[in-house]
Amino acid sequence: MVKRLLRHKPAVITLGIILFISLIGILAPVIAPNDPYKVDLINKFASPSFEMPFGGDQLGRCIYSRIIWGIRPTLGLAFITMIGTIGLGLIMGLIAGYFRVCDEIIMRIVDIMLAFPSQVMVFAVVALLGIDVRNVILANVFIKWAWYARMIRTNVMKYKEKNFINYSRVIGNSENFILLKHLLPSIASETAMLASLDIGWAIINISTLSFLGLGVQAPTPEWGAMLNEAKEVFIANPIQIIVPGVAIILVVSLFNLLGDYLRDALDPKEVM
Repeated sequence: MVKRLLRHKPAVITLGIILFISLIGILAPVIAPNDPYKVDLINKFASPSFEMPFGGDQLGRCIYSRIIWGIRPTLGLAFITMIGTIGLGLIMGLIAGYFRVCDEIIMRIVDIMLAFPSQVMVFAVVALLGIDVRNVILANVFIKWAWYARMIRTNVMKYKEKNFINYSRVIGNSENFILLKHLLPSIASETAMLASLDIGWAIINISTLSFLGLGVQAPTPEWGAMLNEAKEVFIANPIQIIVPGVAIILVVSLFNLLGDYLRDALDPKEVM
């Protein structure tokens, strides 16, 4: 799987750009030229300059520094959300697809979960648990795991009657061994592709909740929260809303491209 991925140049380039952006976020304390929390009303709506490449916001804070620091919560929360979603969906999908006795129960729960509009469910969970970053993550995991469980179950059922699985079962390997050593590697590429596509969804969802005041709260420099602050001063300082908006579009587009490239790179029928 890794060798096929490395031979696909567009996938490698896209992944490299994403890793570079993530590295910028990790090194934000070193790279950012200014304190993202420092209020300096003298620089209110300051024009772009060498010290402040994107100018200042309504409190005189450096927009450029806040964008760099915003990589941490924006991508970090999205990755945590996807780890939780894939983890729960993978467990439930493997159990449902491999053990027929559990399939009916898990799939009926999945049907119930998928019957409700996802955004309505997110708002309901956040309203019930309260406005908090942890609750935003729980809400996103709660409404998305069912979709992953269904997709992973389908892939498990596709592989579980293959000859190599039947041979492993006949020679006496345990169910856990078959699940971990045979089925899990077999569905890894499809799961990785789905995850890369859905990280973009997680970024938009978390940023949307922050924009609505239900996610990350000010003054934390998260891109959705920055849009929430900027909407009040859009006419006076349009760059304040344009920069985080473009950042969200760019990163989401990169993850969507990565998902498409992974699908092409990991397709066993694709001739590289």
